[in-house]
Amino acid sequence: MTALDDPLLATRPSERSAGPVHQRPAPSRSTASRSGQKWSRLIHVYASMIAFTVVLLFAFTGLMLNHPTWTLGDEANITVSTGELPVELYLDDGALDYLTLSEFARNELGANGEVTSFGEAGGSASIVYANPGYTADLVVDIETSTYEFSAEQQGWVAVLSDFHTGTDTGGAWSWAVDAAAIFLIVVSLSGIVLQFFLRKRRRSAYVSAAAGSAIIVGLIVVALM
Repeated sequence: MTALDDPLLATRPSERSAGPVHQRPAPSRSTASRSGQKWSRLIHVYASMIAFTVVLLFAFTGLMLNHPTWTLGDEANITVSTGELPVELYLDDGALDYLTLSEFARNELGANGEVTSFGEAGGSASIVYANPGYTADLVVDIETSTYEFSAEQQGWVAVLSDFHTGTDTGGAWSWAVDAAAIFLIVVSLSGIVLQFFLRKRRRSAYVSAAAGSAIIVGLIVVALM
């Protein structure tokens, strides 16, 4: 009987058989959880720090807008001046040169800010200037060439409040408001995601968020009634 015919050989492990195949274990759920928690925390923290000043500004000015009588002792300063326009401000046909008139208002009368409107109506010509917390009007009697210039400079509370509403702040600040809104959205969503990875506080955090949302919705409904 040959070795190939020996039935005992069938029970022996083959010397040529390959050893056990070792596979790399799949990432555990705890590893993925730690990674998600890490990134959500980083996004939440740095977005919060970047938006810190803007959030503080909007919080303070929102409070002041809700209580317009709170001036904190910073009252408005109103100035009025009158006079007669020099002939150099008129064109050859007798019409007012608004560009030269505006330069006169800025250099001689102290007007500042952007020109929001100008034109003639009812025998008078006018130019209106505006800046955050500041308005000025130059009104000219076309027949007599006399003018009245009035300017109102609000206090710093009103200036900051105009930045809150974006009133007369220009295009650059409009972009800043958009960026602040995006950062606030990121802070809110990253905070919600971060709580998902904190198992001990997850339920209480989501219950608190739901309760706060319900209160806000309820106040909106009451205000609309």
